[in-house]
Amino acid sequence: MELRKRAVARALGKLPAEEMARLLGQLLALDRAGDEAARCVLGAAMAVLADVRLGRPLAEALAQLPPDVLREEVAGLLASGPAWRTLDETAAARADARNVPETLGMLKTKARTARDPDALERLALASNASVVRNLLLNPRLTEPSVVRLAARRPARGEPLVEVWRSKWGALRSVRRALVFNPYFPPEVGVKVVPLLLRTDWGEVAADHGLHPSVRAEARTLLAADLQEAGQPSKATVLVLDEG
Repeated sequence: MELRKRAVARALGKLPAEEMARLLGQLLALDRAGDEAARCVLGAAMAVLADVRLGRPLAEALAQLPPDVLREEVAGLLASGPAWRTLDETAAARADARNVPETLGMLKTKARTARDPDALERLALASNASVVRNLLLNPRLTEPSVVRLAARRPARGEPLVEVWRSKWGALRSVRRALVFNPYFPPEVGVKVVPLLLRTDWGEVAADHGLHPSVRAEARTLLAADLQEAGQPSKATVLVLDEG
């Protein structure tokens, strides 16, 4: 995935901003049409845009385009700002002192090497992103444990972003847990929404506990999907009207 992400970043970086916007719009449309190759590339493209180092210059170039050039679902990918809910650093530090009182170096080592399921669950409570990054590399970690980690609340945003960047971020169950977590930074959340299923979009759009930009991206994708497919279902119309 990392090699694919870097290749996509290079390819996007060579394009003029208008062409990049058009390509992203085409990828989103092809993905909605069920094109597996487009879905593979789209996943890498969303990972690039969510990467601070690789994605920032691309996002800045897209943001400079006139509004009529950017398709609405592409413009929605540029959302930024704080998470809908946040956990104060002081509160997180107090929780760490209670749940994972060891030194940072010891916690990182334990995260990589722990075998006991209870120890893994305890380490997943850490608010330090580097501890969680090491934990996600532990071969004994299971999908249910990662889903619980992705859904954890209250939580700091940084460890949640580490979940998305890890190999586990490719799983729908993990992506859903992250998107539905109001502590997940919206600037990353809007880029995960297109990688969910249509049924997920409806749920996201209807969830008033989520950041408005995340809900808006889901509504936009639903609307585009309905426009391309023809007649909308009654349930989807209700979701769009509610937004």
